[in-house]
Amino acid sequence: MRILKTGLTLLGAACIALLHVPQASAQLQLTGAGATFPYPIYSKWFNVYTQVDPSVRINYQSIGSGGGIKQVTEQTVDFGASDGPMTDEQLRAAPGRILHFPTVMGAVVLTYNIPGLTVPLKFTPEAIAGIFLGKISKWNDPALAASNPGVQLPAQDILVVHRADGSGTSFIFTDYLSKVSSQWNNRVGKGTSVNWPVGLGGKGNEGVTGLVKQTPFSLGYVELIYALSNDLPYGDIKNQAGNFVKPALESVTAAAAAAAANMPDDFRVSITNAPGPDAYPISGMTWLLVYEQQKDAEKGKKLVGFLDWMLRDGQKIAAELHYAPLPAEVVAKEKEALRRVVTADGKPLLP
Repeated sequence: MRILKTGLTLLGAACIALLHVPQASAQLQLTGAGATFPYPIYSKWFNVYTQVDPSVRINYQSIGSGGGIKQVTEQTVDFGASDGPMTDEQLRAAPGRILHFPTVMGAVVLTYNIPGLTVPLKFTPEAIAGIFLGKISKWNDPALAASNPGVQLPAQDILVVHRADGSGTSFIFTDYLSKVSSQWNNRVGKGTSVNWPVGLGGKGNEGVTGLVKQTPFSLGYVELIYALSNDLPYGDIKNQAGNFVKPALESVTAAAAAAAANMPDDFRVSITNAPGPDAYPISGMTWLLVYEQQKDAEKGKKLVGFLDWMLRDGQKIAAELHYAPLPAEVVAKEKEALRRVVTADGKPLLP
């Protein structure tokens, strides 16, 4: 009996002690879903931000821009993410007003797998459109040989790889093709999902990268970091000024220069096929999608706090993962836009 009483006493003391220990489970959870294009930098940001605000955890699912738009519209996540801005029709379908917040900029690259090839290839807009329309089917096609003099291109079929899911990376790529090829624009057009004339589909940037890496003589389009992290080659692209430009932070920043000076209030802008001698032509912005009125005030406050940090300190991390930070003019305009995010009863969430 004495042993039982002693055990109960110790158990009671332990329970009392637990009441005075901060509960890790009390952390607020924010959930988001969408674009695979910025997934590497978002993962880095969300991890670093836990040190800035230990009271919040951000869980992000890299499911593609189409999925991000769908989930934020259905309000099953606290924020969405997309590399293609929502259309007017999509915005009207949402149960509340959704704001676009640009986060970083990046390059969509043509990556390929040609065994034995050691020099980077050069691609013209006409050749890229021809390949994805199915008009150019061999690696040694004259259109490719002309841009790559001295390179021994194989007489092999080009296996085209594209995205199988709703994709902002596809939006950037097809937006570019629609600008440089009237045939593509009339036959296929632009969007997060299109009817591809040829090729195999891979899910996410990860899926396309995997297919290209394991399939000789294949070619696909992915965000730059995915090619770099998988040791895959990627091509130089002929830009609007007639120069073959390598995808890099500097060339993406050059592509954004014109847009930054004339940024619309809703931040829905395209920077593909931008003017300028140094502009990389398949560049794009990526956005977080946030409701203007936040139903959960506490979550809204934490989300706005993260966005504010992202604009101030998060931009400094972007280059480490080969994303271009936002132009200063865009950051300043976004900070003002953050004040529009309010509670359900209209109270501001930005201190």
